[in-house]
Amino acid sequence: MPLTKDFRKTVLRRARQDAGFRIGLLREAIECILVGEPEAGKSLLRDYINATLGFDALGAAVGKSPKSVMRMFSAKGNPTSENLSSILACLQEREGVRLSVHTHPR
Repeated sequence: MPLTKDFRKTVLRRARQDAGFRIGLLREAIECILVGEPEAGKSLLRDYINATLGFDALGAAVGKSPKSVMRMFSAKGNPTSENLSSILACLQEREGVRLSVHTHPR
């Protein structure tokens, strides 16, 4: 089920105002990618990027064109592991966090 524009606007507004929400959004995006839900992860990252530095600034920070970065996180986008890791490192640095992976028994 696609999200409505109003819901997306609400998410973006909250992310701009609430650092805890932003960090949670970033963490959830990475978790989705790691557990095999790349479409959900890319969608969350797109929302996070739009709510924070934007694609122009992110592209400049990682040495890629903004349009290229936008395509990476589109529904059909497929960022390389190198591009994804440099983008995630940039986003973590900007947010002032270091996310890590922990294993849990099933």
